Amino acid sequence: MKFRLIYPKWAKLERQTEFHLPPHGPVVFAAALPEDVQVAFTDENLEDIPFDDPVDFVGISMMLTIQVKRGWQIADIYRKKGAKVIIGGIAAMLHAEETLRHADSVFLGEAEGRMEKVFLDFSQGRLQPVYDFLDDRPPIETVGTARRDILKRDLYNYRGVQMVDLVHASRGCRFHCYPCAVAYLGGRVFRPRPIDRAIAELESIDNNRLFIVDNSLAQDTRWEKDLFREMIPLKKKWCSHPIEDDPQVLDLAARAGAWYVYQALFDTSDYIRERIRRYHDYGILVEGTILLGLDHHTEDYIRKLIDFLLEIDLDLAEFTVLTPFPHTKVRADLEKQNRILSFDWNDYSADRVVYQPKHMSPERLQELFHEAWDTFYAEESQQLKMFKLLQNVIEREKKDNTFRPRNRKLSKQAFGRKSV
Repeated sequence: MKFRLIYPKWAKLERQTEFHLPPHGPVVFAAALPEDVQVAFTDENLEDIPFDDPVDFVGISMMLTIQVKRGWQIADIYRKKGAKVIIGGIAAMLHAEETLRHADSVFLGEAEGRMEKVFLDFSQGRLQPVYDFLDDRPPIETVGTARRDILKRDLYNYRGVQMVDLVHASRGCRFHCYPCAVAYLGGRVFRPRPIDRAIAELESIDNNRLFIVDNSLAQDTRWEKDLFREMIPLKKKWCSHPIEDDPQVLDLAARAGAWYVYQALFDTSDYIRERIRRYHDYGILVEGTILLGLDHHTEDYIRKLIDFLLEIDLDLAEFTVLTPFPHTKVRADLEKQNRILSFDWNDYSADRVVYQPKHMSPERLQELFHEAWDTFYAEESQQLKMFKLLQNVIEREKKDNTFRPRNRKLSKQAFGRKSV
């Protein structure tokens, strides 16, 4: 059976340097397919979809809300050609009812152990409109190594620099953050993969640079320490979401190859200042993720926050605007208060104001969003800071003899040219 798996294109943040990482959802999904399925993968961010190629069945994997309208267009094209289409992924779960209007089937939940039935139903002409496993998650022990062989590896580099591969060591999140839909998608129970299974996948990846995409590694101290301890011999260099703010954990993380973390910065407290300092004390760089537009954010507060970010020596910063995604507490609140201004999912890119802020106009918050990017990167451009980040990992790789030079030499000039 010929199965075409497609990852729809999506726009980067307005001020963000354009680069593309190999998507995680499709390769995890592909690992759950029956062995007799011949899967061909297209990442539309990097190549055109071969709509005229013969195919038995089409799958569309949507991660982000800003992918959904393009995903629906792709599905409509294939269905007009007579092909059956199934759509899954995080965004399909968030927009299930609308997605069903454009697909023969919608898959909700985690794929492990489920695809044999789906493909049997397809082959027998009885594909179900919805496969709903949102509340019936497979045992975490069944999660295997992702099918990275479906990727076209040469596409995933930035100006000759090898980008990170994505991998996960756990699912679920015991936290329930205000703007986040993870509690709905993956549940509020932390589900760590067995250490040996996670390590086996990490070791199998033919890339020294990884992004551990878990919602947060700081959920179970013992498991976190055991994971980092077992990662030390791999000599991988990796980034992740937050690591527990504990000296023993940070020391093990650094020895395991922690390169940098994405750390949410939600205020100007000494706690945040000291947290960034401790990361740096252990040689771990920090990319701050800063959400603008919460109800306590005034113009003065946002400006003070930007000044604070410059004081604490962040290595990179990524600014976004509060966005009321479906199945989040923020959307429920803003809907109740009749403050949502746009219902066009293409506007839900996290860099556009789609609701009425509490202390200013939408237009003013949009201006402050631009001001935040411009101010933070006024003295050193984002490209130059990225160059320093990559230079840091190369120095680490050279130190432990894991550096693999690519065809192009890393240079400040290469990072100074406009993104394409």
